[in-house]
Amino acid sequence: MASTSAIGSQPTKMVITAYADPQFKTKVASDSNPFTVWINPASYSYNRTVQYNDRQAQGAAGGSPEFNRIGDADLSFDLTFDATGVIPVPTGQSYENGVSDVVNTFIALLSTINGEIHTPNYLVVGWAGLQFQGVLTSLKIDYSLFRPDGTPLRAKLSVAFKYYASEAMLAQATGFSSPDLTHVVTVVAGDTLPALCYRIYGDSGYYAKVARFNRLVNFRDVPPGTELLFPPLSGSAS
Repeated sequence: MASTSAIGSQPTKMVITAYADPQFKTKVASDSNPFTVWINPASYSYNRTVQYNDRQAQGAAGGSPEFNRIGDADLSFDLTFDATGVIPVPTGQSYENGVSDVVNTFIALLSTINGEIHTPNYLVVGWAGLQFQGVLTSLKIDYSLFRPDGTPLRAKLSVAFKYYASEAMLAQATGFSSPDLTHVVTVVAGDTLPALCYRIYGDSGYYAKVARFNRLVNFRDVPPGTELLFPPLSGSAS
């Protein structure tokens, strides 16, 4: 477990937690999860884009860009692992094999395909005010300082992450009422799939498509509390 500061429960060490689902609800079962870094990064870089369509008419003196979407968000920083004895290692980690063990643990948790979900784990990077959920997109390792037998004693890991949110999470965050966007709806007593389709799309005939999209066995019996995804309109209701 990460140590915490005296104020609230903010971690004084950066902690990376791996999840086995895109909703970030099921933590990966591993002794190394969550992963506590040895030395906090000296800095980190956060980048986010807002994308627009260029609507400037030919010969116009200025542009009138039209909002398209919030683009990708990226997080990057460098981590240093040092087994020279200069710093204490977190509980459960050791200097026995230099930095080899901690680097291999880091790779296994962050960038190795999880056989149960057929993709690398989903990750949450937490450190004081920083809370970033996403996936690892790049990892570069530079080794320096070695024992006489070649065991590496210091490693710098340059890592980059891309923000990730499931379709359901995006729909909940957006909350727009346009039928061209994905919606997530929690069924309440009295709701029927055709009625929900009419509310969102203006056409109850889309119920069959929505039932297939959500893999419903019986669209007439959807228990209250069920979360349904209503995808953007595509084609006719038939």
